[in-house]
Amino acid sequence: MKGQTAANVNLHALLIGIDCYLPNRLPDGGYYPSLNGCVRDVYHIEAFLKNRFSLAQENIEKLTATNTGANRPPEPSEQWPTYENMVAAFKRITQLAQSGDHVYIHYSGHGGRAKTIFTEAKGLNGLDEALVPTDIGNSETRYLRDLELAKLLNDMVVKGLVVLVVLDSCHSGGMTRGRGDVAAVRGISSVDTTQRPTESLAGSHQELLQVWDHARERGPRDVSLGSGWLPEPKGYSLLAACRPSESAYEYAFEGKERNGALTYWLLNSLEDAGPGSSYKDLHDGIVAKVHSQFENQTPQLQGEGDRIFLGSERVRPHYAVPVMQVDTAGKRLLLGAGQAHGLREGAKFAIYPRGSDFSKLDLRQAVVELSQLGSTDSWAVIVEQFTQKAIEQGAQAVSIGARSVRLVQKVWLQRQENVPQHIDQGAALQAVGKVLKDSGWLEVAATGDQVDYSLAVNSKEEYEIWDRTGQTIKNLHPIIRMDTPNAPADVARRLVHLAKYNAVRQLSNYDLLSPLARKLAVELVGRRAKYDPADPFEPEQPFTDPGHTPTLKVGEWTGLRIKNTAAQRLNITVLDMRPDWGVSQVFPSGHGDYFVEFEPGQEIVIPLQAGLPEGYEEGGDVVKVFATISTTNFRWLELPALDQPLRRSAALSTRGPSNPLEKLAAAFTADQPPTRDLVPAAYPTHGWTTAQLEIHIRTT
Repeated sequence: MKGQTAANVNLHALLIGIDCYLPNRLPDGGYYPSLNGCVRDVYHIEAFLKNRFSLAQENIEKLTATNTGANRPPEPSEQWPTYENMVAAFKRITQLAQSGDHVYIHYSGHGGRAKTIFTEAKGLNGLDEALVPTDIGNSETRYLRDLELAKLLNDMVVKGLVVLVVLDSCHSGGMTRGRGDVAAVRGISSVDTTQRPTESLAGSHQELLQVWDHARERGPRDVSLGSGWLPEPKGYSLLAACRPSESAYEYAFEGKERNGALTYWLLNSLEDAGPGSSYKDLHDGIVAKVHSQFENQTPQLQGEGDRIFLGSERVRPHYAVPVMQVDTAGKRLLLGAGQAHGLREGAKFAIYPRGSDFSKLDLRQAVVELSQLGSTDSWAVIVEQFTQKAIEQGAQAVSIGARSVRLVQKVWLQRQENVPQHIDQGAALQAVGKVLKDSGWLEVAATGDQVDYSLAVNSKEEYEIWDRTGQTIKNLHPIIRMDTPNAPADVARRLVHLAKYNAVRQLSNYDLLSPLARKLAVELVGRRAKYDPADPFEPEQPFTDPGHTPTLKVGEWTGLRIKNTAAQRLNITVLDMRPDWGVSQVFPSGHGDYFVEFEPGQEIVIPLQAGLPEGYEEGGDVVKVFATISTTNFRWLELPALDQPLRRSAALSTRGPSNPLEKLAAAFTADQPPTRDLVPAAYPTHGWTTAQLEIHIRTT
């Protein structure tokens, strides 16, 4: 990796580390205590960037406040991380850097919350999330607030800079249990109500509000997505230490010298990362490593998760199952997936090092089999190992066959009497059947079997796929003829895609004794002809046919109301199953965002606009909502549109599949739930539930 990116990227860095907080006291009696690992964080980051990416000294802006036990930092005051110095450093880098340059921003220190000075955006009782300067004890000192940070980053994006922001701090925290000399929290529980100057050095009040409102239009309002620091990033990536309700810790990982948990494991992951590792690849490894020591800290990735670390290229993100824990003595691994993802005991996975190309079989380290199934994580035993290299936390587990989750559907090869004799439909059908034998997802049905799909050839020498009723499945584009190159493999790929799509659609927790049964309220609240996403959704017309699938015209809006009726916090994820046979996560929408926390009684209305793919006259959307107690990731259930792989085949050709099975594997992002014998085990069902709604969409 060294040199590869450095040769192509002009890199700038803004490094801020605050250990020394001058004496301070907030109105409620709280205070920001000094820390001991923040300055060390930025020096370690600086050394890494210089060694790995040849970061030039003249491209570094560094502000530090070292804690020596005295009442003031030993650095010259012009190097202190004060509000004025931080804003000025942002602006200097923005002015110095040229379009296309990369900017790395790292902040280690306290995060804080203060009564908002932007009531137009947040209301009279709103709070501003903020970075806390070293001299916050002075009532004339200003916080670097979230709206200001958004404006400073937007200025960089507008100039064409490629930005990565790392915030190793939290919104709020408290005292740690046990030994106080072991871990510290980079935040406090207080909300600062001190009357401070409201004039901003980042921009005018109106400019800050405009940038904030524009950013908020990209995601749902009134819910803190991902890290909670900023609205969904556009044009930059944000790696934050934890979720809004969690704590960011610093700890002496290698003895007496502390580091922030996020910074320490980020550097650890970067040292191990191979060429081409994306932010998402790194994030997977960091989460597993942080969780191994701090369960109440979940690093968050927002923005461009598919971008190569400090590079201009992008990769197609793979949402494989991360290895959360390694039990070497027991020869088993804890995987970050479970029954909520449709897994069953006996499922088999191939283990790859983090950042691997899953199409390269020689990179596999082992094959494991699920032995102890949980709701959202599961233990798997190693049944075969291919290398002596130890499996590490953050390694990726990829399914090696649908039978491992008992997801096998039947396809009947249907001969038609009305097809002219010169068309060898038998040979055409058997060619597909030969591919299906090795697919792992489908079997050729025998007489007497329950049939899920039928495959036929018509008089135009075109393949047709029928549903269980014998009706031709619509909207399968483009048409595949018998003489189309690689036709058998392409037809098999479509059947696998349909099987996976319908399996996701059927996934549910059928255990009525589950404590989460009926604890997730989901409904559509009505329709609007026009709607501005910046406003709260208010329906103009309710749906008048309760119990029937509501119908919307293309361009109309509806609102999806989700409410947590449980007595505990739930993590909410929404999938949209589209009429083009694609499955995508629509809430939350960021690459590194897997769910949004809902407190008991909390609800939200998510605006949804009806649309159809080009050429479709009608179709249906299935909106599927998941709620879990534990942290989980449902992005691995995502599927592209059915015809999308065909349109993207040229782009994939550089690493493209060399045989039909690799072509099928390239369409997989992860396993899907089983469709037959889905009898949830008694234990795992307590941790998740799901609900779904269907919407019929037409053009007129």
